[in-house]
Amino acid sequence: MVIRIAFLQLLPEADMAGQLKKGLAACREAKDRGADIALFPEMWSSGYRIPQDANALEALAVETEGDFVSAFGALAAELELAVGATFLEKHAPGPRNSLVLFDRFGVRRLRYAKVHTCAFDEERVLDPGDGFSVTALDIRGEKVKVGAMICFDREFPESARILMRMGAELILAPNACPMEINRLSALRTRAYENMVAVATCNYPAPHPDCNGRSTLFDGVAWLPEEPGVRDMCVMEAPEGEGVFLGELDLEVLRSYRRDEIMGWKYRRPEVYGLLTEPGGPAF
Repeated sequence: MVIRIAFLQLLPEADMAGQLKKGLAACREAKDRGADIALFPEMWSSGYRIPQDANALEALAVETEGDFVSAFGALAAELELAVGATFLEKHAPGPRNSLVLFDRFGVRRLRYAKVHTCAFDEERVLDPGDGFSVTALDIRGEKVKVGAMICFDREFPESARILMRMGAELILAPNACPMEINRLSALRTRAYENMVAVATCNYPAPHPDCNGRSTLFDGVAWLPEEPGVRDMCVMEAPEGEGVFLGELDLEVLRSYRRDEIMGWKYRRPEVYGLLTEPGGPAF
């Protein structure tokens, strides 16, 4: 089975009404082009705008069950298209950087709030999420295990490792930062070390501090019928705006996971205790 993922690499509009209109139109385009899943960049409801004033921040946040997010659920059911909608979530004590994944029936299958917020920057005013989750997403009658991580979560190997341990085959990763060699290498490594596909959707240039280059790494580093290693990057978008499609061959990934050695097969968790203890490095 081949899963077609649409990366909605879009420039934000002036306000939330514009965001909603443009986002819905992009989902329709994705469906017209044969997508099974449509994924937005990070915090689409606000265009990754994070006011530092508490009142302005609260005014910009939206309810998970509110009109903005629910509109994507209704459209998902209408189009029979899974949609990963991202938004600044109204939450107590403070807003969160969140994603809701609707299945093709318009049902909320996954709700995730960014665990590793960029607390060194504008995200200091946001509350972090408190865990990861994975859902079985129906794609044309096939159940696919899908999880999520958001932007800076990528820099912590534990994020993808936990999702893999929870059964994820595909990780959706909304993003809002420059996709340069080191960040792209981190995504490649998360896919490689866990034998998991990672789909990252970024804002295009000239959105501040962003440069497009949304990617799909399929997690398959080599195949028995091919000499040497293969490039796991099966889709990389250009820097500009657009709806870009990538294809993930699920059966190839599942066969690879059954036969190869990465991921969980030779782990030694009994010697990893230090990783769960608080504190910094010994230098």
